Amino acid sequence: MTLPRPELDPDLSALIADLPLMPQLDAETLAQIRPFSSMPIEPLLDGRAIDRREVTIDGPDGARIPLSILRPTQAEQSGPAPCVYWIHGGGMVMGDRYSQIDIPLQWLDRFGAVVISVDYRLAPEVNGTTLVDDCYAGLLWAADNAAELGIDPARIVVAGASAGGGLAAGVTLMARDRQTPVPVAQVLIGPMLDHRNDTVSSRQYAGVPAVWTREMNEFGWRSVLAASSGEPAGQQVSPYVSPALADDLSGLPRTYLDAGSAEVFRDETVDYATRIWAAGGHAELHVWAGGFHGFDALFPQAPLAAAARSARSDWLSRVLDMVPAHSNGRKEQ
Repeated sequence: MTLPRPELDPDLSALIADLPLMPQLDAETLAQIRPFSSMPIEPLLDGRAIDRREVTIDGPDGARIPLSILRPTQAEQSGPAPCVYWIHGGGMVMGDRYSQIDIPLQWLDRFGAVVISVDYRLAPEVNGTTLVDDCYAGLLWAADNAAELGIDPARIVVAGASAGGGLAAGVTLMARDRQTPVPVAQVLIGPMLDHRNDTVSSRQYAGVPAVWTREMNEFGWRSVLAASSGEPAGQQVSPYVSPALADDLSGLPRTYLDAGSAEVFRDETVDYATRIWAAGGHAELHVWAGGFHGFDALFPQAPLAAAARSARSDWLSRVLDMVPAHSNGRKEQ
């Protein structure tokens, strides 16, 4: 039975009509599209006064993890800056640290933020907690090197889109549970939070052309969990990998979540926000009527995308204003 689906925003509908959509995602298709899953960063940096530094750090298992550090050239003159620790999207199976990097670059422009983007390893080459472990290692490195990087440790924000949003949620849960410095905020953009893939919104986008379908989502999760179908036999899925499984969402930093009404991840995003509120936490949720998955990354000039980006940035401005610059600790919430 085909479920009814929300109508697309008219402007987005016209734009997506010209976008070639993948009919499926499997190992063969993934090998073909991976080289095209990220755009070069150089055109985005052209005309911006940015110092770029590429480093490689040791991961928890000894693997080398690349990080890109993008810093306003005038940051040294204005004291420690806020930091956006960016985790890219791509269904956990594609993309790199430059994917969707234009989103945090807007915050570099507006807030003078230092942007650090992590190149975590991808499934299916690695699986289990490896992806989130890589991201967490990068966050710890950023916090440990805050003084050298010109970062205010009290104003580190973890942000990510799609798979990166889910990994950002997992990293934040790790920081809370391990009692390492918790980010001042997390920004979860159309986040991939629940490996069970069985919400109403997930089922609405099964068997239909879309940017990201239920079937694609199943392939991504199956790649991460390394199972032929469903959950690995005898293996418990970690809530750091699938944050919707976390029993306790208390003690999290201020959280911004958004999604489109016409996408797979709508309902798990709404549920995650609801559970943060139920635990007494701060969450701001936006569901953009007529938005499909990744609409603001694919078509940033569309009116709905511009509204989504603006709302996100305005929220982040309010959060950063609550924490005194150059503070040695995070303001109580």
